[in-house]
Amino acid sequence: MSAAIQKSPWLSAEMRTVMLPTGRMEVKADAGQFSLDDLVGFAARANARRGFLFLSKVLGKHWPVTPQLMRKIHVELAAKIPVDLPGPVVFIAMAETAIGLGQGVFEAYKANNPNRAALFLHTSRYQVGDTPIIEFEEAHSHAPRQFMHMPTDIALRGILLTARSLVLVDDEASTGNTFMNLTAACRALNPAIECVHLATITNFMGQAVNDALTQRFGIPVTISAVLSGEYTFTASELQLAAAGAAQLFEAHADRGASASFGRLGVNRPLSVPIDLAKRLVATLRPDERVLVLGTGEFMHMAFLLGLGLEKMGANVVLQSTTRSPILQGDAVSHVLTFPDNYGEGVANFIYNVVPGQYDHVFICHETPANAALHQLANAVGGRLFHFLSENNIEEIPVR
Repeated sequence: MSAAIQKSPWLSAEMRTVMLPTGRMEVKADAGQFSLDDLVGFAARANARRGFLFLSKVLGKHWPVTPQLMRKIHVELAAKIPVDLPGPVVFIAMAETAIGLGQGVFEAYKANNPNRAALFLHTSRYQVGDTPIIEFEEAHSHAPRQFMHMPTDIALRGILLTARSLVLVDDEASTGNTFMNLTAACRALNPAIECVHLATITNFMGQAVNDALTQRFGIPVTISAVLSGEYTFTASELQLAAAGAAQLFEAHADRGASASFGRLGVNRPLSVPIDLAKRLVATLRPDERVLVLGTGEFMHMAFLLGLGLEKMGANVVLQSTTRSPILQGDAVSHVLTFPDNYGEGVANFIYNVVPGQYDHVFICHETPANAALHQLANAVGGRLFHFLSENNIEEIPVR
């Protein structure tokens, strides 16, 4: 599943019609350096607001991906950010799916621009303590309420409040509405923001919508993607009936969400957990297959662990659990369901992972080890690693 893709000099435009249980999807992909099949599959969602999903094959969320390939996508998107964006620049990644992507793009950008003032934040569906939040809506989502925390560190808060540019990162763009809602919330906080750049793996909004972004947002907007095009989706009766249970949350409930990895802002790349990677790789045989599994919104440290293992010679792929309900079929060959480890009482899922498929599964989590995590570890034969901070990681015995 995770074979490396190679950039071609230039590929022709593609047309695709996909019949999903929830409706008919028609996609046109523009000519570019990657094919549609390189980057995405298609899946049906149990969601009356939107019955389809562009399922990324390079994101590390619903599909197993090598860390090296993920890093290539991060570098590709960072290179497409306009060089003349006025600073300071604030990067914001969209929860939950694009948190790891956004942090990877931010770190690739900082590697190329080490002296530029830049801040990374990710949106969340969990509040850290009583930290002030900025709320906005992802209208089509199974869990539409999102918010962004105000950094508590004075220097980081200063970057947010004096920023002149936003870089908003998501795995795909199909309408631009969520980006617009978040931009409006940020500009209400900081009127000095004067331009926005949208960075996505795929942009299927189409040329007419792209051309109208600046007018809609009220400030100059640029957008770049690894692959662009447009789509239409005609819902079936099944999609219209697939509302599912609403995913709600108590805004002030303690869900064990950490303040250390991006919710409250970071202005530097995080470190690969080298000591843990060395300890784990020493126990592996060359032919053994390894899955590093992030959990929910906790994705980027799992990516960094996978990257460290890969550089030491391990045969490793990466992905994450998710709260997004996707129907089995099409690009989803297998579904595992378990309770969510944030204690919301909503189902969580792992897609395209079959128990016994990997020789080792290393589960990375920010929440304390609870019954849900033990159930997950037992289901996939995994080991639990609790990241209390960037350099403080404890293995939890699986009971």
